[in-house]
Amino acid sequence: MNSRGLASLKGVLYALIPLALVACAAAPQAPGGRLTLASAAKVTPAIHPPDAAASYHFMLGYQAELVQDMDRAIQEYQAALKTDPTSHAVKARLAGLYFSLGDAPQAIRYATEATEGSEQDGPLLTQMAGILASAGHGERAVQLLDRAIELDPTSGDPYFTKGLLLLNLKRQPEAEQAVRAGLARVPESAVGHYHLGRMLLDAGKGEEAAASLERAIVANASFEPAYLALASIYESRQDQGQAVAVLRKYLQSVNPRNRDIRHQLVRLYVAAKDFQGARKELGELLAEDSSDLDAQLRLALVYGEEKEYPKAIDQLTKILQARPTELKIRDYLGFLYEEAKDTKKAIETYTFNVQLEPSYFEGHLHLGVLFYRLKQFPEAITHLTKAITINPKQPEAHIVLGLTYLQKNQFDDAARVLEEGISQNPKSADLHFNLGTAYDKLNRFDDVVRVMETAIKLDPHHADSLNYLGYSYAERGVKIDQALSLTKQAVALKPSNGYYVDSLAWALFKSGLLTEALTEMKRALALVGDDPVLYEHLGDIYAKQRNLSDAREAWLHALELDPSNNKLMDRFRDLGMGDPTKEERIQQAKQRVSQKIQSHPPNP
Repeated sequence: MNSRGLASLKGVLYALIPLALVACAAAPQAPGGRLTLASAAKVTPAIHPPDAAASYHFMLGYQAELVQDMDRAIQEYQAALKTDPTSHAVKARLAGLYFSLGDAPQAIRYATEATEGSEQDGPLLTQMAGILASAGHGERAVQLLDRAIELDPTSGDPYFTKGLLLLNLKRQPEAEQAVRAGLARVPESAVGHYHLGRMLLDAGKGEEAAASLERAIVANASFEPAYLALASIYESRQDQGQAVAVLRKYLQSVNPRNRDIRHQLVRLYVAAKDFQGARKELGELLAEDSSDLDAQLRLALVYGEEKEYPKAIDQLTKILQARPTELKIRDYLGFLYEEAKDTKKAIETYTFNVQLEPSYFEGHLHLGVLFYRLKQFPEAITHLTKAITINPKQPEAHIVLGLTYLQKNQFDDAARVLEEGISQNPKSADLHFNLGTAYDKLNRFDDVVRVMETAIKLDPHHADSLNYLGYSYAERGVKIDQALSLTKQAVALKPSNGYYVDSLAWALFKSGLLTEALTEMKRALALVGDDPVLYEHLGDIYAKQRNLSDAREAWLHALELDPSNNKLMDRFRDLGMGDPTKEERIQQAKQRVSQKIQSHPPNP
């Protein structure tokens, strides 16, 4: 397989780096500490005692809640309800309690009962609306909030809750309108400005969102979610410096010991490649609490990013001594061994994981990829097949197994595996691309075009597919205009990829634009270095320009790099340039290849 067929593997392999698998060291899924209807529903309302006869049990229930004795709290509230079955306050407490425990049916039951006949209690209606909305009863929740607004149009809370609800119902304009209406009543509400900022951010209005979040911080300098959300905006703009400044402001002015914020700060340092800052913060975190697993993992991550592999390995080894069953941590350890070129240890580490958990997908995948890299193809096939059996929805295992069969020249098997992968992952551009390379080996050019075009439709920026299809057209001398367009797009996406530049040069050559072709071919060689195909192309361009001296030199260098190219040998002779086999440099090249084969025989 040529380098164009293998180009996508690098991206696949990098995607398998287990940095993202270290769950504790990953970025939060919802940057900015988003406040939701669910969180709003869990907020404890003010105590509104029921009738005097039930007050005793009510207070006992409330006290039990304070000490997290939820079973006792439920018992006491149920006892209060038996004494006063009409108490909306007790029903509201039960609704909130069941909601916090994840018992949706009971939460809905008591929330519904609490709202029946309590149309004069706006705060209660607002809280119950949050519970009902989180349980999927959106329209009823809207009705309750509208009633709460009627009861007290000066309160911002029902407007803000309504805004969140409408946003969840995909009614963005109405949601923003509701929040702005709440802010008109309570212009200094930190919560209101925060919600507006989140909505504006979701609508793609980054500048307005940042301004609103700044106002939230001005309104309440200790409002942590606003700091996190504002930092996430700067981070999305690749402005890690400003993101760091926002979190630093929180630590300096609000709570310098907030470990969650400090961990976010470390993550930003790593993203900005400020490893010194990350190590300093992590050192302080670990000095305060040496058992902080998250900090330990992040420190290993930093060492790994700095390529200080012995330190990173030592750090993870210590963690695993205390937590030997942490599969994902050991995954990362295996990756570090790979980076340190200790493949034996990497194999042992990944193998330990699959022995500990035979159905561990990532373990089999990593072993399969590593064995593929080592050209130990039978072992690669075993683990990749197992990975696919465990999780057929992940495209990586299909791709690497397909590439394994391609390396073994089992082109039908490669196509079969990749087709099966597409049946499970029809929107994977990488799978379509690799299937195209398999079809190319089977001389099914119409199918090559079909799947490459599909890959490009799925991902218009899929550089590998753009390059491969463009080069294929140029190589066959068909659709040259398309070949030029496709290869130019690929080079624009990855201008430092020498093989893409070679494809562009070849398309220019086939277009008759020899001067431009020569310029691009020289640039390709500067990027790639010694490559027999590229030097052969260089010779072809010189020959077309009737510069036979430079053509002869380029072709001789191509044969030095690949003395098995018999077709080029024949062309060399046919053009009257002599017999390349009699050239001393070619004889030496053949001798080097022979010696290499004898000392390192190919795998069966």
